[in-house]
Amino acid sequence: MRKHLWLIGFLIVSSTWAKGWKAGVAKVIITPKEAIWQAGYASRTHASEGKLHDLWAKALALEDETGKRAVLVTTDMLGFPKAMSDRIRTQLNRQFGLPNAQIILNSSHTHSGPVLDDALLDIYPLDANEQTKINRYSRQLEAQIIALVGQALKDLESVELFAQNGVTRFQVNRRNNKEGALREQTELKGPNDYAVPVIKALTPKGVLKAIVFGYACHPTVLDLYQFSGDFPGFAQLELEKAHPEATALFFQGAAGDQNPLPRRTVSLARQYGRELAAAVDRVLEEPMRPLSATLTTAYSEIQLPLSAPPTEAELLKTQNENIPYLKRWATRVLSEMKQGKPFITSYSYPLQAWKLGEQSMFIFGGELVIEYAIECKKRFGQDTFVMAYSNDVMGYIPSATILKEGGYEGASSQMVYGLPSTWEASVPELIYTEIDKLAQQIGITKTK
Repeated sequence: MRKHLWLIGFLIVSSTWAKGWKAGVAKVIITPKEAIWQAGYASRTHASEGKLHDLWAKALALEDETGKRAVLVTTDMLGFPKAMSDRIRTQLNRQFGLPNAQIILNSSHTHSGPVLDDALLDIYPLDANEQTKINRYSRQLEAQIIALVGQALKDLESVELFAQNGVTRFQVNRRNNKEGALREQTELKGPNDYAVPVIKALTPKGVLKAIVFGYACHPTVLDLYQFSGDFPGFAQLELEKAHPEATALFFQGAAGDQNPLPRRTVSLARQYGRELAAAVDRVLEEPMRPLSATLTTAYSEIQLPLSAPPTEAELLKTQNENIPYLKRWATRVLSEMKQGKPFITSYSYPLQAWKLGEQSMFIFGGELVIEYAIECKKRFGQDTFVMAYSNDVMGYIPSATILKEGGYEGASSQMVYGLPSTWEASVPELIYTEIDKLAQQIGITKTK
């Protein structure tokens, strides 16, 4: 009789979990095995010299109670260029039936990771040998990520999902606070968003399987010649040390105008990593919102218009600048102009929305500035999660305020990314209009 009752109870529990979420995780080291150039700083003059710690790509695969699947890939990289992202997502669709709406390729934006091909072409003075190494590494990385997703899908098992926002405050708005005068300042100016979004996956036995967490802050503590994930890398190491059964996945938020300050020492990178990990641990220890096992996703690409390209006179003036990458950019654009090559007038920009049960998530390409995260939360609620640096990192995505003000994020950064000109003033409103459409498609309700 006891055995019979136990079997009935087991079947009831098993049936309950079978109707819930499933999650699978996988991770792989993606540290280059040879010295190659690092991405992020134009001031570097040679290839890498070893590592502080390994770089990782990690995947979380999810399946809801209807069998719909999606995958989040996080990486210790500066950002996926469009051509690479498109190739990876095409293969994920062919091999696993995952459309773009059900794939997120996020990069932490560490400035201590490797250069990828077809990205930031004018920054680095690369010879043929260095370019060959970069091309070789890029193809290996693509293969690793495709295999990684397959491993995560094979690892699917029953879980419960929970979500909650934490908080930590080491990000500083770099446009409105001078780094050199930081010690004298008694008040920091915004805008900022200090949220630490957290998702946890818990098995039926109470084992913590996955910790997904984010923060909106540039990983630019370090400018060394050693590979590292910067503060997000140290945060993931801290969390996996504290929870050895779990895989910790960091995603980058709207960090375009947010820096960790002060910076430039390994000790500070570790400190910020510990602070972020502590913020995540606090959330894990407190009650989190359970998420019902329904997954809805939406994806689109919209054409963001670019302003008129520079004139020949403007390019000649830039060519005489003392900044090497600006010289290379102007020289390349001048050459294309003389060849009669047409300049692009718009860019196909990726936007995405996920709803994990009751948790709303908006996913943006490019280096999104913090005002977009703040506006998303005004429109859809303070619990909304915002990811940036996803699927394609083609340049900064400035707000209307920053487009008017100019400066690095609003104007000159477009040259860093190789674009022929700045964004048109209509870009922010085009993005918000499309986000509203995606939200409506998957049932995310506006609060205003």
